[in-house]
Amino acid sequence: MKKLVLIFGIIIIGLSAFVQLNKRETSADFLDKEFIEIEKLFEKKDFSNYEVSQANVAWHLDHMLKTINQVSKKLISSDPRAFRTSFSPQRTFVHTSGIIPRGTAESPQNVRPPEVILLDSLESQLKLAKINLKEIANLNEKANFKHPVFKQLDRDQTRRFLDVHTNHHLKIIRDILEK
Repeated sequence: MKKLVLIFGIIIIGLSAFVQLNKRETSADFLDKEFIEIEKLFEKKDFSNYEVSQANVAWHLDHMLKTINQVSKKLISSDPRAFRTSFSPQRTFVHTSGIIPRGTAESPQNVRPPEVILLDSLESQLKLAKINLKEIANLNEKANFKHPVFKQLDRDQTRRFLDVHTNHHLKIIRDILEK
């Protein structure tokens, strides 16, 4: 009886891991409510709280939008035939939990904000992000993006990453504004 319970438990854990490994973002209203929140935060772009983050609200807004646009650009220009499934325990954790632990990663240079962040820049990046997300929704499901930690992601895994990443920075901004 104990062996049967153990085998059944292993099967359930294995199936759960497989499902979570392949967790994907496919909703039609992808990031719509986040974009509404981002736009409302533009007026608070100069707020900061060094107990929460060394960066101000504008930095987080700019970084989120740059990430969406740069990743979208890579996904759009990718070759779906080049996609190879890969395993990343970090990706499994982040995609499953929806949590990026704070202070664990450093942003790549191409998505780091400039010293001075202008409202016009944020507005134009948001406009482009909305266009890009509509475009990537229609890409081949094997369109891909190579993340420095999570390895190669297909279209829907990339959308999940963008969802988790955007919400990670929105949580930081909420904490900045709360304290």
